[in-house]
Amino acid sequence: MPTKKLLLIVLCLASSLNVLHAQMHNPYVDDKRVHFGFSLGVNMMSYGVTDSQDTINGEVYHARVSNLMPGFSVGFITDLRLTRHLNLRFCPALHFGQKTLTYKNESGNPIRGSVDTHRNKADVLSLPIAIPFYLKWSAEREMNYRPYLIFGGGFHYDFGGQKERPLYQKKIDYFVDFGFGCDIYTGWFKFCPEIKYQIGFANMLTPVDERVNLPKQDEFYTRALRRLTDQMLTITFNFE
Repeated sequence: MPTKKLLLIVLCLASSLNVLHAQMHNPYVDDKRVHFGFSLGVNMMSYGVTDSQDTINGEVYHARVSNLMPGFSVGFITDLRLTRHLNLRFCPALHFGQKTLTYKNESGNPIRGSVDTHRNKADVLSLPIAIPFYLKWSAEREMNYRPYLIFGGGFHYDFGGQKERPLYQKKIDYFVDFGFGCDIYTGWFKFCPEIKYQIGFANMLTPVDERVNLPKQDEFYTRALRRLTDQMLTITFNFE
């Protein structure tokens, strides 16, 4: 095949790909008053920790979150268009995750909990169902991309607590969420990667005097703390 013909074919293919890439998908999808979707993602759960500084059996303990474990999140989306740039969203979600607190004492002596614990660690399994509302502010659409900011809050109920664990958190919390994302328009739906950070307000620590059958040697896990507040980073992929 002559070189000129081959070059002409390559240029035609390249031109076709550019035209396809430049095509605007679903140009009127954002004009819908209401639309629905679902989300899948991962989360990283943590705590805001305040130590009690109390002396417990001659020791002062300090606790910090360690061993951040990725969890799984799944949710549903209901979106109401308010204005050209502003949407109201209701996004109930179920999160699976775990938080681990590591304890140290000021003397450096070994920490001795009950036989079935990790001694210097306390794991808290978490399974909250969150009921949040959000305001989503979107920039102008550029071809098939539209970045946005999101802010809101709500409450959650945690089904994951285990009373036999050394540390037991309360069930109900109130929180705020804020983050950002980008709507990516395809020929069939909007694909929206999103990052949010959640901050809880309630003290989730269950005091020792509310624990039944807690071994005496495990009381320091709770007594070393004054306050625990939930925190969570989520990376979700929305399909709308």
